[in-house]
Amino acid sequence: MSTNQARSFQPTHTSHSPQREKQVAIKVRKSSWITKGEKVLYTVVGVCLILAGIFIVSFSSSTDSVNREIQSLERTIQTQKVENDGLKYEKKELSRPERIIKIAKENGLKIQDSEVKHASLINK
Repeated sequence: MSTNQARSFQPTHTSHSPQREKQVAIKVRKSSWITKGEKVLYTVVGVCLILAGIFIVSFSSSTDSVNREIQSLERTIQTQKVENDGLKYEKKELSRPERIIKIAKENGLKIQDSEVKHASLINK
């Protein structure tokens, strides 16, 4: 190949003309993979979940305190029932007719031929 032919194969895009191409600046916007609307929705849902969690914890705490109070009252009721049963038994023992006659004789009272009845029967 001759040098003349090599010069003729030079690319034509490099011209000697003084024309300069205008460079236009293109602004490329990076779009995030979450839109503004989605961010708002996610924020609202997140806040709702947090509030629901707080409500559940506070409700559970109040329920637990009420349960503890109920258990305490049940223990108090149980001890009072035991005490009442003991007092009923003691009342029954103290109201025996034989005991009443014995105490009456010790204090100088005379028992006539009448029957001694339980005080509970008279009150009815």
